[in-house]
Amino acid sequence: MPRAGLTRAAVTEVALELVDAGGTSGFDTLTLAAVAAKAGVAVPSLYKHVGSLADLRRLVAIESVSNLTRVLSAATIGRAGPEALREAADALRAFAHAHPGRYAAAQVAADPSNPDDAELGARGAETVAVLASALRGFELPADLTTDAIRVLRSGIHGFVVLELGGGFGLPDDLDRSFALLVDAIITGISRLAPASRT
Repeated sequence: MPRAGLTRAAVTEVALELVDAGGTSGFDTLTLAAVAAKAGVAVPSLYKHVGSLADLRRLVAIESVSNLTRVLSAATIGRAGPEALREAADALRAFAHAHPGRYAAAQVAADPSNPDDAELGARGAETVAVLASALRGFELPADLTTDAIRVLRSGIHGFVVLELGGGFGLPDDLDRSFALLVDAIITGISRLAPASRT
């Protein structure tokens, strides 16, 4: 019998705590043994709630993406264009610092050919929708919205990964460097709008 109070959601929550405690590599190093130890059960007991480590990792990724989407939504609601992008960038960076393991888990892309990834794909689509809404103020052609989201994500992600990994060794102000990066991204995305190319 499963331990009283242990549920699929409770196992996921234990795993989320572990991935954040493990820092930027917490998601990659997540194990069923670690989750079982933290939950105070034997590993076989976990199989009453999750099918495998892959299943648990998927649950962690789904919850992490949902967490990130809520943070982005709160940061960008009622805003659009450059202001929304600055708020989204700051929210992404803050989320990564507060929850490094969940941030890493939120980068996992769903496999569209795998039915087990359907919920992860749906949660990811919600994140993309929030960012697309923030980009509306730039009046981009529809076919460039995905490109703009990729530019934003990759720029912020690169900075965050370097920052969290100790990759910036110079004493200069990181907040200023981050603000300059976001300004550069905004300038680049602005140039994609038809009005800027006439």
